[in-house]
Amino acid sequence: MTTETLSVPDIHCGHCKSSIEGAVGELAGVTSVAVDIDSTSVAVAYDTESVDHGDIVAAIEGQGYEVATL
Repeated sequence: MTTETLSVPDIHCGHCKSSIEGAVGELAGVTSVAVDIDSTSVAVAYDTESVDHGDIVAAIEGQGYEVATL
């Protein structure tokens, strides 16, 4: 099990939160996803055997948000 937090600067409202949590939460292997509007971050816990970082980024970007590289 891996947990990571991604920076998504375009998060600013409840719709953003719902959209991202829905898309990432549907990925096989994701056990939890939480969007924090105040810190514009997405915390994801997932099984690396089923899903990887790239899949999660693609799901977020598929909703129209850019994931910042740190």
